Amino acid sequence: MTRGKFITIEGVEGVGKTTSIAFIEDYFKQLSQDILLTREPGGTPLAEKIRDLLLDARQTSITDNTELLLMFAARAQHLEEKIVPALEAGHWVICDRFTDATYAYQGGGRGIEISRIASLEEWVQGALRPDLTLLLDLPVDEGLKRAGERSTPDRFEQEKQAFFERVRETYLGMARAEPQRYRVIDASGSIEAVQSRIKTVLDELTAP
Repeated sequence: MTRGKFITIEGVEGVGKTTSIAFIEDYFKQLSQDILLTREPGGTPLAEKIRDLLLDARQTSITDNTELLLMFAARAQHLEEKIVPALEAGHWVICDRFTDATYAYQGGGRGIEISRIASLEEWVQGALRPDLTLLLDLPVDEGLKRAGERSTPDRFEQEKQAFFERVRETYLGMARAEPQRYRVIDASGSIEAVQSRIKTVLDELTAP
């Protein structure tokens, strides 16, 4: 059986990932492609409990290293229980954030050494990497404005703008370093315009 494709969606707060992922899900349903839609941190009952802990704004004592290790603990469970079996069954996996987010948030944002993250990535994932990463990109101030209108800030959303500027720059740096995997999507403008940009990329991926 042919292994499924692994597609990840990345971006800072307020770039419209939820709306875009719903569009991507519908795109593949129209192609009758078997998909697994999931998210990180989370995706399994145990990993969702870790997610709740990480996003809880009351958890002010979580250290940077604890945060990093919890991210990979959730990821290890997610991979073994859900992502890898789905890929091996030939399903396409669409994941809202993955390890690139760890490089961006814990590496770029928190300042944790990239080599430390890379070691955990190798240990937890082995050779598994996404086949395609869609980076929804938007100026940080615009994204934070959108996010602020949406809901009460979680533990990450309470960070200062400078934190998210570092996150965005890390994402863009990874996209420049891996152009064969990354596609940067301009997330500004209307929903229809963003979806059109995404569709162009997906059409290329699914072309015979």
